[in-house]
Amino acid sequence: GIRAGQGGYGYLKEPLWWIGMISMILGEAANFAAYAFAPAILVTPLGALSIVVSAILAHHFLQERLNVFGMVGCVLCIAGSVSITLHAPEEREMSGVNEVLLLALQPDFLLYALSAVSAALYLMFKVAPKFGKTHIFVNVGICSLFGSLSVISCKALGMAIKMTFEGNNQFGYPATYLCMVIVACCVVIQINYLNKALDLFNSAIVSPIYYVMFTVLVIIASTIMFKEQQTTRQVATQFSGFITIVSGTFILHMTKDMDLTGSIAGFNAKGQGPVAKRRGPEELPILSRETKEEL
Repeated sequence: GIRAGQGGYGYLKEPLWWIGMISMILGEAANFAAYAFAPAILVTPLGALSIVVSAILAHHFLQERLNVFGMVGCVLCIAGSVSITLHAPEEREMSGVNEVLLLALQPDFLLYALSAVSAALYLMFKVAPKFGKTHIFVNVGICSLFGSLSVISCKALGMAIKMTFEGNNQFGYPATYLCMVIVACCVVIQINYLNKALDLFNSAIVSPIYYVMFTVLVIIASTIMFKEQQTTRQVATQFSGFITIVSGTFILHMTKDMDLTGSIAGFNAKGQGPVAKRRGPEELPILSRETKEEL
């Protein structure tokens, strides 16, 4: 079928794509539950831990070597996540989904929502047809803009489900079903344009850029809507933690295809130089001319 980058949906016929999609749905279900118990400004940045887990699993099961730079990237992601977790704001108490709707109808959040939708629609219908195949920020930007709105709706919907289980039924209010519609529409658009971005560009570039843009927009949307009270120290620490995660994410993705083995960044114990992968399963050091003469 026609590839996603060409506007097709041939990937829908691939069993492996569906296996990956089902796995993502299960993971996002747990992520969805997290939004019901913690502020979005905390949950969203912690998504970087999935990158660390993926790198570790790929190292053990797919034989994708996690080199020394990848290990540094993992450590940075974990350190940044711990920093954000320790200094996250307290969850704001909500009386129901109607209160969330009132917060969403505030002028400042309405301005953000209208700006995000307008920018995303402009990118979809004006920019993407001309520059979507050559500029990575087009498709990723569409995903991120709609993603920030989907997270807010997910939080409201998760809270409604949580309160319903506690005995306060929230499914008698139209706002709950409005959140469902917004989540469904945003997720469909995100999947479509993220598949296009991954088909057109290297995933090592798409993943960190998408993570940064998506997280920044979610934090902005959440701050405007919920107005969590934070001290200057909390804001500074969270910002530092976020920058640490971003650094670790970029290092992990940008160096994952570098074939480095050995004790320090690919140099063997004798300091003879980087180890390169030759044809076949074995790995042999690149020997200098002097070393060859000695042999």
